[in-house]
Amino acid sequence: MKSLSEIEITSKRASKAAGYSWGIAEEIGKGVRLLELFGLAGIKNLNEYFKSKANNQFENLNLISNNNQSDKNPYCPIIFGISFLDQVKTLEKFEKIRLNDIAYPFLVLPFLSRSSEIIGKKIHYKFDEYEFILNFNIKIFSKSYGDKFPINAKNVEIIFLENKDNFSEEDWKSLYKLSEKTFVEESDSLKKSAAGAGLNDND
Repeated sequence: MKSLSEIEITSKRASKAAGYSWGIAEEIGKGVRLLELFGLAGIKNLNEYFKSKANNQFENLNLISNNNQSDKNPYCPIIFGISFLDQVKTLEKFEKIRLNDIAYPFLVLPFLSRSSEIIGKKIHYKFDEYEFILNFNIKIFSKSYGDKFPINAKNVEIIFLENKDNFSEEDWKSLYKLSEKTFVEESDSLKKSAAGAGLNDND
């Protein structure tokens, strides 16, 4: 079994050989490592993308807006992912980002996952019939889709989710009331042993 370090280094070198700068190749390596760590098919999909890239042209999206329309070629998932990661603190004000055409949308996942950690919000990623929740770079939630994803996605949405509790206020109050039984009333002996108590003033 290949180690995560081997996966990252080989993905990085292959990305450089595929025409990306060392800086971008390093980000790709981190992304593929993350996908494989989460049990997702990073190596397989990166391989397929590089084979496709050799025979097709993809558009670079460097400055992202809330509604991105490519008139010619699909957007490159790598450049889009890195741009998103760099701009996420500005992009979250849009609440929702749309794209009309992106190649190998699966490869955007690790960049969204890392972005989720940066802004401290979950991100909902949808393309065609596929949906993922990026959870602070700790976990990627999805249905079981296997390892084969579309070459192009024509309807892409990235939604920033507001943080909220997963439980009702009633459940919280009930649990908190139970926890109160562990509270200890402050006694005279506790007051005397508290910080600063018992110190002698030698002046």
